[in-house]
Amino acid sequence: MSCVSCIVEGDGEVAALPVLLRRMAIWRGPQDYVDIPQPIRVKRDRFLNKETEFSRHLQLAGMKCGENGWVLILLDADDDCPAELAPRILARATAVLPHHSISVVLANREFEAWYIGAASSLNGVRGLEITDRDLTCDPESPRDAKGWLRLRMRSGTYGETTDQPAFAARIDLELAKDRCRSFQKLCKEWDSQFSIER
Repeated sequence: MSCVSCIVEGDGEVAALPVLLRRMAIWRGPQDYVDIPQPIRVKRDRFLNKETEFSRHLQLAGMKCGENGWVLILLDADDDCPAELAPRILARATAVLPHHSISVVLANREFEAWYIGAASSLNGVRGLEITDRDLTCDPESPRDAKGWLRLRMRSGTYGETTDQPAFAARIDLELAKDRCRSFQKLCKEWDSQFSIER
């Protein structure tokens, strides 16, 4: 059995990421069971800028997954460049947990960008209405991916703790991988942790 202990920044990700990762286990392997306990929620700025907060949450994640587990830090990139910020976070995290396997994935710009990338597979889910024009946009370019979804919800609202896990349960993972570089990064890290050749 493998264990993945996640650090995330939003209540929506606390609910949605385990759903997404369980689907990834079916989609990409491994064949044995992967334990995904409830993610640890952090406030991004405090987590990244206060060393005591950073260290405390990482140590908790390390305890939750054990020495042979995997710590996955998944945050929104917002306006930061994922390719620049992620290695800096990883270096700091490795200093705190030198004997753990750790990955840092920054969703560019927000976790919801992955839903935009695979929007055709979510059309009609929870009242999301997607047009052909919507399918041509660069999914990782909208600064407010949550707002992009909200504008296309029949109700006019997007609930992070309700809609986000429902979308995670239905998203076409292959399509998200094809259209979102930051989701490709998550897939690459997953495959690396479970020694899956692609």
